Amino acid sequence: MSRLLPALAALNGLLAVSIGAFGAHAIADPQAKAWIATAAQFQLPHAAAVLALLAWRPGWRVAPWLLAVGALLFAGALQVMGLGGPRWLGMVAPVGGTLMVLGWGAVLLGALRGR
Repeated sequence: MSRLLPALAALNGLLAVSIGAFGAHAIADPQAKAWIATAAQFQLPHAAAVLALLAWRPGWRVAPWLLAVGALLFAGALQVMGLGGPRWLGMVAPVGGTLMVLGWGAVLLGALRGR
């Protein structure tokens, strides 16, 4: 389990860079290109934030998990739609976005509490 969270952060980073680059160079549809760009814009910094949180506060588990899973759901839904997947996946993106917001809220509370 201790390897899963950093691996999830790395997966987020890998997908943000690889699919983001693919979208920038190989996708012609403007809407698909925008979805992929938005996904990378959110996914990559959240991957870095998870790794930073694990280094800064190794005991924290809730916030990094919320950020990592939230980024994967949010960006993953947009990336799949951008690559031609079903539009209903757009309903998954807000769930991921909510998890990211909750993750940042958990970081805020933990920092204010000194935990």
